[in-house]
Amino acid sequence: LMKSFSSLSIWTLESLSGLGEDGSSIGSDSEINGLAVRRTDKYGFLGGTQYSEGSDKDIRVDVARQRELKWLDMFNNWDKWVSRRFQKVKLRCRKGIPSSLRAKAWQLLSNSKELLDSNPGKFEELEREQGDPKWLDIIEKDLHRQFPFHEMFAARGGHGQQDLYRVLKAYTVYRPEEGYCQAQAPVAAVLLMHMPAEHAFWCLVQICETYLPGYYSAGLEAIQLDGEIFFSLLRRVCPMAYRHLKKFKIDPILYMTEWFMCVFSRTLPWSCVLRVWDMFFCEGVKIVFRVGLVLLKQMLGSVDKLREVQGMYETMERLRNIPPESVREDLLVQEVVSLAVTEALIERECSIQVRKWRESRGELTHQPVRRLHGTRDIHEHKRRASAISSGGSFSFLGSIPPPGPLRASSSLLSLPGFRKSKTPFQEAEEKNGATAPRDSA
Repeated sequence: LMKSFSSLSIWTLESLSGLGEDGSSIGSDSEINGLAVRRTDKYGFLGGTQYSEGSDKDIRVDVARQRELKWLDMFNNWDKWVSRRFQKVKLRCRKGIPSSLRAKAWQLLSNSKELLDSNPGKFEELEREQGDPKWLDIIEKDLHRQFPFHEMFAARGGHGQQDLYRVLKAYTVYRPEEGYCQAQAPVAAVLLMHMPAEHAFWCLVQICETYLPGYYSAGLEAIQLDGEIFFSLLRRVCPMAYRHLKKFKIDPILYMTEWFMCVFSRTLPWSCVLRVWDMFFCEGVKIVFRVGLVLLKQMLGSVDKLREVQGMYETMERLRNIPPESVREDLLVQEVVSLAVTEALIERECSIQVRKWRESRGELTHQPVRRLHGTRDIHEHKRRASAISSGGSFSFLGSIPPPGPLRASSSLLSLPGFRKSKTPFQEAEEKNGATAPRDSA
């Protein structure tokens, strides 16, 4: 089994490294200098599979302005909106964050703005560190593979690639025990399309440590575990797709690794990517699961669709190269929003899969930690930590690693009143009569 997974890991990392279709792009200076002047699409793409022909319907100017004003009002009273009117915040994220305000919104939703403000000079300090040559060499080789058709990253050694290098190197210094994972590069690149390098760094920290903890650690155990959770959820959501994948023994890690680890940034049309990220920052990993399930329903959820993919090879080709024209933004968001996959369901399924893992494979190398499910969970964690800190009687707070990735420690999880769900990371809490977290669709 381990030998088999080792080969899968190599295949997966090759896929994540961008070899193939986009790997032989316009990524060198000579090629770029030789190109005729070409207009980018409204997202900054010069071409490639994620280039938009401008067919997306544009929002009327007056409607766009009204949305901007509503978001600016939320920014001015952010904590109150999250604590008292979170359902409205969530609804507005689902409608799509105005492009002019997306950078600030993502930082507030993820709480990376607070990390940035509370750690002045930290990013520059990390940059000044020498870094591990092993990671720096891999990062250097990966730079030209990240969105090579985007105007920011097309030129070798251009400002986009330089900033990407700065962010990825800083993270290897910040978390040397984790180092660098190739799937972090496209995630960091998406952030850099919207914000300066220092802001993107703290946002990346929150994704790696709060939203998707363990995803980018050696061994890929966290993504394997979520693959098992995902496959079990698929049996509920779309039995037809589940039976097809099971029939051909197509392991979840073969198709969902790039989806989940890159938060669909290399999979969907760009308008869809931005809408998914808006919801992801607000609602957490639940959105990633839902998008993946919706894609499988769309690709494998009918008899007609299955006639087109009558073997393992055809199925894998379909899932690795989803036709952009088959994914419509409004329809995708509608399906994602209406899918009955909640935080509590994911956590219950996680508990089951961890138990099965331990029975069949033994103990996990990297102990899973409780992920925080989006803005409300992060806000409540922060509020409780602040209340405890102001009380001054909990010495264990000193063990939370600065600058405070919002990862719940076992001590904090054992406190009465902390939001609980039945996960393998909170078994001690069950003795206290804990209940699952409140979660609406």
